[in-house]
Amino acid sequence: MRKCPQLLALALLSASAAQAQQAVAPLSVAEVIETYWIDSDALKSFYSLPGSELRRERLARLDEQTLERLEKMDFEAFGVAEAVDWHLLGLHLAHARALRARKASQRGQAARLLGFQPAIDSLERERWSLTATPPRAAARRVAEIAAAVEDILERVAKPAPLSPEPAAADELPEAEAEAEALEVSAPEALRVAGWIDSSRKTLTTWYDHHADFDPEFRWWLEKPYKRTKLALEELALKLRKDLAGQAGEDDDPLVGQPIGRAALCEDLASQFLSFTPEELLAIGTAEYAWCDEQLALCAAELGHGSDWRAALEEVKEAFSPPGEQDRLVAHQAREMILWLDERDLVTIPDLARETWRVAMIGKQGQRHLPFAAYGGQKMLVAYATADMTHDEKLSSLRGNNEHFTRCVTPHELIPGHHLQGFMASRHARHRRRFSTPFLVEGWALYWEMLEWDLGWARGPADRLGMLFWRKHRAARIGVSLGFHLGQMTPEEMIELLVEGVGHERQNAVAEVRRYIGEGYSPLYQCGYMIGGLQLRALAQELIQSGQMSPREFHDAVLRQNSIPIELLRAALTGRKPARDAQPRWRADLVPD
Repeated sequence: MRKCPQLLALALLSASAAQAQQAVAPLSVAEVIETYWIDSDALKSFYSLPGSELRRERLARLDEQTLERLEKMDFEAFGVAEAVDWHLLGLHLAHARALRARKASQRGQAARLLGFQPAIDSLERERWSLTATPPRAAARRVAEIAAAVEDILERVAKPAPLSPEPAAADELPEAEAEAEALEVSAPEALRVAGWIDSSRKTLTTWYDHHADFDPEFRWWLEKPYKRTKLALEELALKLRKDLAGQAGEDDDPLVGQPIGRAALCEDLASQFLSFTPEELLAIGTAEYAWCDEQLALCAAELGHGSDWRAALEEVKEAFSPPGEQDRLVAHQAREMILWLDERDLVTIPDLARETWRVAMIGKQGQRHLPFAAYGGQKMLVAYATADMTHDEKLSSLRGNNEHFTRCVTPHELIPGHHLQGFMASRHARHRRRFSTPFLVEGWALYWEMLEWDLGWARGPADRLGMLFWRKHRAARIGVSLGFHLGQMTPEEMIELLVEGVGHERQNAVAEVRRYIGEGYSPLYQCGYMIGGLQLRALAQELIQSGQMSPREFHDAVLRQNSIPIELLRAALTGRKPARDAQPRWRADLVPD
């Protein structure tokens, strides 16, 4: 049948109008969040020079544009979920601005060590734009970079003057007067070494792009490039090994830099927490004292009077023979799943039960992870390896004994991080990258508390193992905040973990090395205990009031994904946070 042209035209016009209306329909906050992450990833991938001003400016502009979009949205029309999303993105953007300012300050202070970096970046930017750089001119530029790096290398290597009254510059030989020594602290040396590694990779990318396709380029550039690459490698090594003392050995000095109280308060605001650093320290002290009381009770049950250290020594000797720790972990994991099912505490999807396994952490990995971790459907298990010394083997065996591991296994797998990650990949996915340690680690710590209350421990040895970890979480608040407030040195942190908590010294060193490094946020170690206490208070509020069963509460938390716990409270109670909401919920955690 032949269709009427007029009707067909009207149909097309109607479809076009509908598409146009759909195209201009306002995005939901979740869609704005998803778009922001996609755009951010695209910019980071394209402007692939981590230390460049161009990259920082471009990412800052995206953040400002996204913030403007948020501010123009009709907040009053939002439901609770969208209001929570709106605050999540706003918190992230504000904190990203603060972190950029800190990084810019660090870069500015290190400019004397990175004067060559803009020249390397400019070569790579020219490659991006397909701007032809004549090989002869490029060779001159690369040779100048090499000379600049070599100059810095010589100056950071120069020993400090032996005399307390060094000669004035005009009294020194001309060459020495120009070569002023560059003083570099260990934390700055380590940080700058990483930036230099990045610059070396940038130079290699630029060189490799041209070298195999332009015979003249290789003719001019091969030697200047190799000279520059070698100088960069030597400078990074000098900073990392000689000035920061990092040789990859167990006795390497612990290097970190406190961020100070103001920065800690910025970070707390980004987590939507109403506590000051001092209040968090007080919470940690109170929890630490509670653990001491309970440890004395366990010690008495084990026949050691009030001497919990003697009881701990007994418990540490109950470790699996070498080669059998993975089987112990798997048995404990299955035992916990059955325990949860019997009590109807949380929904465990069949696929979550199926898709986990264990993997062993090697000797080098245990320099930072002496106990366990979770990643990629695997519980990473630390245990003695064949290439360890005798003392190292004993430290790993004792620190991962059966009673300690009985608490760690559920923390890492089910109901802990494995179940948490499984659900996060399937619910409220747009929130996943707002990861907060106060919920990520707080969730696993909350379960340790609940397991204590509901009798997961088989006796005093298991309870002592659980108390060891609980006291460790309390101590983490003190040592990490104490360090960043400038109140504790790394050595004092180690002593507290050894003498106060009962760690093997090697394991305590590994813990502190991780705490003060830049791989974790300064508040990460607080997230365990503080987040766990917040979740416990929220559970009491909603379960004891009869609003939710334990299973309903736990399932609801998992479906919200990773968000600050005060915003989680708003989501679960249906109380929409105001546009200008500030963190206020204290949950009666701060001791009188």
